[in-house]
Amino acid sequence: MAKNYPAFVNATGVIAKILDKIKVAATPERFTQDFLATELGFPGGGSKAFIPLAKKLGLLASDGTPTDRYKQFRNTNDSVSKAAMAEAIKTAYADVYLRNEYAHSLSKNDLTGLIMEMTGLEKGNKTIGAICGTYEALKTFADFKASPAKSDQLDDPKGNINNPLGGEVVDAEDLKLNLSYTINLVLPKTDDVAVFNAIFKSLRENLLKK
Repeated sequence: MAKNYPAFVNATGVIAKILDKIKVAATPERFTQDFLATELGFPGGGSKAFIPLAKKLGLLASDGTPTDRYKQFRNTNDSVSKAAMAEAIKTAYADVYLRNEYAHSLSKNDLTGLIMEMTGLEKGNKTIGAICGTYEALKTFADFKASPAKSDQLDDPKGNINNPLGGEVVDAEDLKLNLSYTINLVLPKTDDVAVFNAIFKSLRENLLKK
């Protein structure tokens, strides 16, 4: 990637394919070229540029270790996943967002114009196409209106209950259940009142106490 240019890869078509595979593959201890080629199935030279891109996005640490953002992107809650990617894009394209904080709402033509202005490159330049293509490919996995999830909401050491739909965390101690039950009682055929008294006394003492 060019030093002063916004993040991009030349093989923009592989971005969505790799991200789709990341969402279903197990999280590795380190995201290496071998993992990309062997586990995800992208051995091609054009795919290798994804790792530097992922580091710029904050999905990987400098040593290739998957970050919390990587794990949030893999979250099965679509809102959490898309919010993580939105934050990743704003991280990788910080210079773009300094010029327009709503860059994700720009049309392709307006985005191209903004990148041209930033880089000084002419329209039709392959690098311009690669930058815009990379940005647009990433944007399909993002929701810029979603609230980013906090790490303690995803894995709470206190045992709190997390709402899978992205709502507030419920404190387990505050969660109270009100249960009701029905007792079907089959009485024996007898005229002895003492038997009935014993049955109802036992019910009162063992089942009907608060």
